[in-house]
Amino acid sequence: MHVRRARRLAAVAATAFVALVAVTGAGAQPASAPSIVVENGVTQPVFGYADAIRERVYVESDFDSDLDGVNDVIAMDIMRPQATEDGLRVPVIMDASPYYTTLGRGNEAERIEDVDGDGIVDRFPLYYDNYFVPRGYAMVLLHMVGTGFSTGCPVTGGTPDKLSGKVGIDWLNGRIPGTDHLGGAALADWHNGKTGMIGKSYDGTLANGVASTGVEGLSTIVPISAISSWYDYSRSNGIRFNTNYPASLSNTVTNASRRAHCAEVRSILSATDGDETGDYTEFWVERDYNKDAKNVRSSVFVVHGLQDNNVKADHFSKWWYALPSHVQKKLWLTRTGHIDPFDFRRADWVDELHKWFDHELQGVGNDILKEPRVDIEYAADEWREFDKWPIEGSKPVELRFAEDTPETPGVLKYGPPLAPVVDPVFQTFVDTPSMSENNAISNPQNVTANRRVFLSPELTAPVHVSGTPIVRLRASVNDTFTNLAAILVDYGTKEQVSRTGDGILTVAEETCWGEARDVDDACYRETVKRLTTASQWQVTKGILDAQNRNSLSVQEPLEPGAEYSFEFPLLPQDYVFEAGHRIGVVVIGSFSGYGSIAVQNRAAITLNLNETTVELPVVGGMRTLELAGFEKQTPPLGG
Repeated sequence: MHVRRARRLAAVAATAFVALVAVTGAGAQPASAPSIVVENGVTQPVFGYADAIRERVYVESDFDSDLDGVNDVIAMDIMRPQATEDGLRVPVIMDASPYYTTLGRGNEAERIEDVDGDGIVDRFPLYYDNYFVPRGYAMVLLHMVGTGFSTGCPVTGGTPDKLSGKVGIDWLNGRIPGTDHLGGAALADWHNGKTGMIGKSYDGTLANGVASTGVEGLSTIVPISAISSWYDYSRSNGIRFNTNYPASLSNTVTNASRRAHCAEVRSILSATDGDETGDYTEFWVERDYNKDAKNVRSSVFVVHGLQDNNVKADHFSKWWYALPSHVQKKLWLTRTGHIDPFDFRRADWVDELHKWFDHELQGVGNDILKEPRVDIEYAADEWREFDKWPIEGSKPVELRFAEDTPETPGVLKYGPPLAPVVDPVFQTFVDTPSMSENNAISNPQNVTANRRVFLSPELTAPVHVSGTPIVRLRASVNDTFTNLAAILVDYGTKEQVSRTGDGILTVAEETCWGEARDVDDACYRETVKRLTTASQWQVTKGILDAQNRNSLSVQEPLEPGAEYSFEFPLLPQDYVFEAGHRIGVVVIGSFSGYGSIAVQNRAAITLNLNETTVELPVVGGMRTLELAGFEKQTPPLGG
């Protein structure tokens, strides 16, 4: 672990310099062209914002998402320094989004706006244009297929969604033609050949998708709270969260004037989304970018909330694990939910993003890659730095679920499962479809019919978990189907970042980031962390459709009374259980807080405790548990 340097002022002072950098890429920079100015390792705001070139470009794709027999056209709103008219070549920061004319972008839901009605956008959402255009970047707002001023219909993560961003990059690099808003030819002869994609939620998802195509010219992506597999967004291990969600989201992001036109496409989405089973079908294979992570050429700076209940944390972890070893990657993990770092760590974020884009897109030789790769927030605004994630020293440790007495909760012990020859210990509980998370984890000392609770001893030292826990249940069911779920709980009083409002509260105070003009300021309302003091805290959770125990693609009904092995991951986490607290694992059936489509058969589930375990990724491994006071499970004599 590294102590965070105070905004790295010492490092900046040690390497302060002023340089003129000629931007290269798509072709040689004309000798007389204006130059990017670099000082103290970062580009400086030497270009005008008020006089920046603003334009709209339309590019024809090679796909037809609305099935009308005409290829879709992708629209882009562009802002670039006036100096690009005099030979300056600049990189592009692209935010591809479906929200520019519907839900808006950022904490203040800003939309694009053509103030004077000339067909050119005057007001760009977010601060990227205000901050980066004066520093020698072009800003591109790409309207995802079927949204904003692009034609076609949105297909909720499907191939046309993903390829709409690729269309923009292909145009920027001269591989396909485009036209301006008056119908004339449009060329990106001002582009240096490098593009970085950034965005939160759907926008970051599009960045992941485009990177998974391996498109040439995409140099870096910054996915924030982004989806890496649409199956994992709408489902979890065979259990669906919603009904006909792809069609519903498609309808939400389509302009009202085009919704009737796209009705057929939405009908096809609903007919093929596989709601009947919740299985991983070809529909979801198409929308799974993790399987194509091997194609990624760009560097990747991932930002995600460990308490994000919208785009859950397994999206960042599966993407992170799947990226090829040659990809340069960086990671920020926050205790907040579905929140942009501009709204949970503003000053440090702008500083870090600036250096990242300068290095990856402008070729500035700053120290960004010499910094620790991973930043993790453990309490409100308390960050630590590491060189990798899961962090160094994280080792899988198997905890056994041991019975205490029939009237008391079970006990978590470390060590392997008991051999099958040892007399098995069984515990039965009944699935309760209406079980809420709060009811599931409250009053752990009470033995109830609809859950089983297993507790560690009171910890005598901290236990740090970093990675993806895995639950392995050995159980029988008195029916052909059921759900199985587990919740990892911190029992002990502690101040936490609240899950209410995703952990932030927007306040009246504004701060400004970049240049402005009369119709587009650079000022945004600040936020503060919402805090709560809790005596029990859901750390992470997971769920499984028991019929998908062997495959997410094929259901296999259970044989009532037969014993099976069930394995499923909990959501990834990086969390410290403090001394004096207890670690709890709660095992239940359906879980109304994690999968809205509960089964209704109220099956009886019988655990074989001898072969039931949870694998925790513990920093320091088994030695940490020994120091924290865990008891080691040993089989009885003759076992």
